[in-house]
Amino acid sequence: MKHENIYQAIQENPRFHELVSKRNRFAWSLAIVMLAAYFAFILIIAFDPALFGIPLSAGSVTTWGIPAGLGLIFLSFILTGVYVQRANGEFDRLTQEILQEADK
Repeated sequence: MKHENIYQAIQENPRFHELVSKRNRFAWSLAIVMLAAYFAFILIIAFDPALFGIPLSAGSVTTWGIPAGLGLIFLSFILTGVYVQRANGEFDRLTQEILQEADK
């Protein structure tokens, strides 16, 4: 019975709705950045593949496609790190405050 009261108090807390809204907005923003980069990469491959086939320098066997692909992979790690940093900071702090308010 006590758990039901805590759950109800959490769901009725305006700070909980603020947390959910902020977290969703932030997650979708990062997802859109990643999807835009990925689709740009795929569209370049589809419509102008020669662009990624240009060598990095004269006589080089490495083309611009390699750093572009690696950049896409690194971008995903960076965005994950950005999300984790904010989740462990602001989102966890808000969660603890909401739980403390609900436990009163």
